[in-house]
Amino acid sequence: MLVDGRWRTRETTGELDTRGGDGRFRRAPTHFRDWVTPDGAPGPSGRGGFKAEPGRYHLYASLACPWAHRTLIVRALEGLEHAVSLSVVNPLMGEEGWTFEPGDGVVPDTVNGAQRLHEIYALADATYTGRVTVPVLWDKARRTIVNNESAEIMRMFDSAFGTDGPDLYPEPLRHEIDLVNERIYDTLNNGVYKAGFAATQEAYEEAVSELFATLDWLENRLARRRTLVGDRITEADWRLFTTLVRFDAVYHGHFKCNLRRLVDYPNLWGYARELYQVPKVAETVDMDHIKRHYYLSHGWLNPSGIVPKGPLVDWTEPHGRDRRPGAGFCPK
Repeated sequence: MLVDGRWRTRETTGELDTRGGDGRFRRAPTHFRDWVTPDGAPGPSGRGGFKAEPGRYHLYASLACPWAHRTLIVRALEGLEHAVSLSVVNPLMGEEGWTFEPGDGVVPDTVNGAQRLHEIYALADATYTGRVTVPVLWDKARRTIVNNESAEIMRMFDSAFGTDGPDLYPEPLRHEIDLVNERIYDTLNNGVYKAGFAATQEAYEEAVSELFATLDWLENRLARRRTLVGDRITEADWRLFTTLVRFDAVYHGHFKCNLRRLVDYPNLWGYARELYQVPKVAETVDMDHIKRHYYLSHGWLNPSGIVPKGPLVDWTEPHGRDRRPGAGFCPK
């Protein structure tokens, strides 16, 4: 994290510890909450002046991080690859945090020439105190960070640029989408971290119980329908997908979420494969980055630094869910 604009590690500040006295993991809130809008008017939070203009914005992301991954998916589905440029960090997060150390899949910072992501945060706010996370949406015109909250960046990509891509947050479904998102975020997206980073047996068992209760709930929900909300793929599906695609490879073993695997849930496993097979999505999934990040960056959980070879699963095999109704895209 940065403290008053200066980089600090776990050894130099106790503020890095996200666990309270009860051993429960607590995710720090994001700091930059401005919005890109079609006309530059203020969004739901923050200041105005960030008008959607092709070529003006740059996304800093990680192929390993599920929060950044969801923004990469929406960027691809909305056809914003040329409108919003991209840098991709190295999967190993070490003493310098996220960096642009050269490696397979790394895309260097061609906008600011940074070698480390914390340099971008310091450029935006020389006195910034807080965690240095991905994704980051950068404004080339005002030379600052617009937003580092993945859920909001998803909605900006979906709504601000007037693309012909899918409508992932359609007005009639928004209330239900928000309710589904809330449960999935608390007990599953963030729930895997609550389990993996728990410091007491009680905190771990509480998180794992809630996590698998939600997976069971999703399995039953998807037995009756093809997607989470309505008869189309929405942002709720993509927010869930980035956790599911990492589940068996990382969370099941590394984070001790091992009551069951994703492949043990017939409906969820077919559903996850269907999402993976949506055009442009597979190109955003890099299992090598995912596994190397988790198993090499969390030395206190995996001190040997060994990255497992498996699991061997075929994400391209027929999913069989096309016999259910729905799962189309809603046009703009």
